[in-house]
Amino acid sequence: MEKKIAVFPGSFDPITKGHESIIHRCLPLFDEIIIGIGYNSNKHYFFSQDRREHFINKTFEGESRIKVMRYSGLTVNFCKEIGAQFIIRGLRTSADYEFERAIAQMNRALVPEIDTVFVVADPSLSHISSTIVRDILLYQGDVSQFVPAAVQL
Repeated sequence: MEKKIAVFPGSFDPITKGHESIIHRCLPLFDEIIIGIGYNSNKHYFFSQDRREHFINKTFEGESRIKVMRYSGLTVNFCKEIGAQFIIRGLRTSADYEFERAIAQMNRALVPEIDTVFVVADPSLSHISSTIVRDILLYQGDVSQFVPAAVQL
């Protein structure tokens, strides 16, 4: 039987408790989850790729079914390269759904054998976004309730 491999793509700048929850909830569904740290040269990141990768590795330390990889370009191409059949996307709001649905349909048109799996955020975490966490960090606020312990600065 073929191993079920999923990619959870994102910038993870930084990883949040929402991301962590989605990944833990998806572990029973897949044999392996690759957390794909995407790179976009047009984007300015708060944390370096090394730092983001460190945060993720520390957060999932000891979980052998979770791996962290960096990539650039289309997520579906990355999935093809590593043999992943699924893309995991978390949904916090109906706006997220509309945005992610369009991307999932385009990905399906490009590579029909890769399916997108939507996971609805835990209601207690749905208000958390990396963007807001970065804003809080920028002004030296306390983000401890929004990020895994590995991100505590």
